[in-house]
Amino acid sequence: MTKQIHVGGVPIGGGAPVTIQSMTNTPTQDAAATLDQIRRLAAAGCEIVRVAVPDMDAARAVGKIKERSPIPVVVDIHFDYKLALEAIAAGADKVRVNPGNIGGEDRVKAVADACRLRNIPIRVGVNGGSLEKPILAKYGRICPEAMVESAFGHIRLLNKFDFDDICVSLKSSSVPVTMKAYQLMGEASDYPLHIGVTEAGTVRMGTLKSAVGVGGLLALGIGDTMRVSLSADPVEEIYAARDILKAAGVRKEGPELVSCPTCGRTRIDLIALANEVEERLNTVDKPITVAVMGCAVNGPGEASAADCGIAGGIGEGLLFQKGEIIKKVPQDRLVDELFALIETL
Repeated sequence: MTKQIHVGGVPIGGGAPVTIQSMTNTPTQDAAATLDQIRRLAAAGCEIVRVAVPDMDAARAVGKIKERSPIPVVVDIHFDYKLALEAIAAGADKVRVNPGNIGGEDRVKAVADACRLRNIPIRVGVNGGSLEKPILAKYGRICPEAMVESAFGHIRLLNKFDFDDICVSLKSSSVPVTMKAYQLMGEASDYPLHIGVTEAGTVRMGTLKSAVGVGGLLALGIGDTMRVSLSADPVEEIYAARDILKAAGVRKEGPELVSCPTCGRTRIDLIALANEVEERLNTVDKPITVAVMGCAVNGPGEASAADCGIAGGIGEGLLFQKGEIIKKVPQDRLVDELFALIETL
């Protein structure tokens, strides 16, 4: 089990539930716009949010954002340690920094001291695309071993200044490299891990790469907090993250839909039926599994693990619960009868 850190009031690691993160894409210095986006993210299920701090105006806005944010705020710092100090003083809940790119050791010490004073954790963020030149020269390429060595170099630097309230990320745009890096890090240390595939892409491909990479790690028991990186409205990252957590069996919140892929036995518009059920399930918060099956002959048995479901036939279908048929229902009443049953569960 990993060590536990706290970001605001949210625990990460140490057996705490895997948390969902995202990052705003508004200009951070525009506190009103940034807060509006944070509220939308929180409403979708985001539990920790990160904001970019590229300049002093953005750093000074962190205080206003922190005061009114419904969730903890992480600041993303590159190159200028003074931005970190300003954001820390403004009340940031966590700092994401690459200790190797903010200057000499005295600057790293200044950031570490400021964070220690306020019990603020630091995320050591290693990115495959920005590894140190000596490490790249040693390995000759971006590889998991190089990323892990980079992470430990940053950790040692923070440890030198008596700072160990650390979370680690090792992100690459390559799913296999990312997964192996996290596996190696998990074997070599007990620091909590922030998992994700960086620069994953648009909603479709980015979600797929994250489902394989992040979902695969979660299924192996690796990962304490996560972000799905998409070239899209950040709210889409939250939807994808929730689905990945559910598919990996890590969270059981709200309903899960299972449906068959259809075949030559299907005598009902199963695709439209499944889409309608999925849409209506958005208003249900019960932790149940709902099945939509295309075959009345095999459907109830194949979906016996589901809490309830429907199976189509010619002109009518079956309503079933835990694999047991409850009654036959006219086709145009199937969905309504299903949701009437769901209300009783």
